[in-house]
Amino acid sequence: MKAFPFLSVLTAVPLVGAIAILALGDRRKDRARPIALAFSLIALAMTFVLYRRFDSASGELQFQEWHAWIPSLGAEYHLGIDGLGLVMLLLSALVVTMSIAASSKIREREEVYFSLVLFLQAGLFGTFTALNFFHWFIFWELSLIPAFFLIQLWGGPRRAAAATQFLVYTMAGSVALLLAFLALFQCTGTFDFPRLAELAQGGQLVPALAAHLTWHSFTPEQFALLLFGGVFLGFAVKVPLIPFHTWLPAAYTEAPTATTMLLTGAMSKMGVYGFLRIVLPIFSPQLRTVLTPLLWLGVCTVVLSAFAALAQKDLKRILAYSSINHLGYCMLGIFTSASLTGNSVALTTAKVADLDGVILQMFNHGLTAATLFWFVALLETRSGGLRSLNDFGGIRKVTPVFSGLMGIALFSSLGLPGLNGFIGEFLIFRGVFPLATWAAALALIGLLVTAIFILGILQRVFSGPLNERWSNMPDLTVAERLALLPPIGLMFALGIFPQLVLGIINSTVIRLVQQVRY
Repeated sequence: MKAFPFLSVLTAVPLVGAIAILALGDRRKDRARPIALAFSLIALAMTFVLYRRFDSASGELQFQEWHAWIPSLGAEYHLGIDGLGLVMLLLSALVVTMSIAASSKIREREEVYFSLVLFLQAGLFGTFTALNFFHWFIFWELSLIPAFFLIQLWGGPRRAAAATQFLVYTMAGSVALLLAFLALFQCTGTFDFPRLAELAQGGQLVPALAAHLTWHSFTPEQFALLLFGGVFLGFAVKVPLIPFHTWLPAAYTEAPTATTMLLTGAMSKMGVYGFLRIVLPIFSPQLRTVLTPLLWLGVCTVVLSAFAALAQKDLKRILAYSSINHLGYCMLGIFTSASLTGNSVALTTAKVADLDGVILQMFNHGLTAATLFWFVALLETRSGGLRSLNDFGGIRKVTPVFSGLMGIALFSSLGLPGLNGFIGEFLIFRGVFPLATWAAALALIGLLVTAIFILGILQRVFSGPLNERWSNMPDLTVAERLALLPPIGLMFALGIFPQLVLGIINSTVIRLVQQVRY
């Protein structure tokens, strides 16, 4: 008897929800948000079922589905998840649910807005479960289209430029990614990620390039490095790494805040996921060749984005640059994990800690960043759209619950021990220090600057004398408190018991470290 196709059904759930909302038409658009929330909760429940049924002791792919699709093009319907994929599914389902809960102020073309959100969720699910590039690339691009229209149609006054910049940057990365994989298929005859990883680890990838592709005076090793560059560009834009980041502040600032929650909470993790799922297993020798420049890119992403956040006054721009900063730690950890360790048990253990921290940081940052943008949306609602540091002051006197809960999320972003943000960063630095001490030491500057701008938010928005303009600002309603309770509770739960995530990813990480050991 065939196993139940969990992953296919999970991806289909938001697609069905999106079509159902569009079928309602404009006359029943008031039902769009409740329906979208219902379908997102169904998807969230399904990810919890996967979590419960997942064998955490195995680092192998699970819940696999395989069907021949277009054999002549190497296209296969191949799905599967390991600990990394499961964590990304959990994060995507959680962040989409939070985003819909935070979208109560959407009053224009609701049926289109919420259907686009669900289409975006389907793209996320497909990206995190597909194991064949042809199939995977469809969902990779599917997530881009709804995000573009969510910014373009419901964003701020500069939304057109922000949406266009977002589209152009991401499409440029996607074209580079597509060309690289077309070249790989020409040489290997497969788009399958696990098969390509096997060829790379067996030393067969470069000989395959030599046998099928010649270009001017390029050696096979140089051509492999060129293909790596195309794949790297596709993912670096999505993360984003400095200097490929310039689309992000505008997109995050101009997008409706609930959409920004999706961009930072889930979509930015697609790039980091690509480095873990594709770049490390397939291109680790090429990554190792340019390791030092990449480490400098990682350090610059951590440090420069922190200084950029410090210079901002707009809360959304501060949090946008903060997102780049936090994902910079992930990229630094990924690049470091490509270092040669040989038979050294200590260095191999450092790699495991490093990549455990990267995946945990991906989940923790997605949760915390989405929650912080949710608080910004609530603040905008109460202030008539204002969100500059200079617009507030002393509001904890009139909104103690709001200020206290947002303070918890800010301290989580800061990495306060006992909250979820701490353990991921700690594990990354635990792994990076013995592998690239100079990079870890320089990246610590980013931690210091992050503390400065986050404490600056706490001081200038919540502390000091009350700005009399906000003397009647309402505190959180009961419904808002109940809605925020799960993410805030999860911050404490993961801070105290990170094994909730580490327990399901550790076997996957050990298997990944074994793949890139030499």
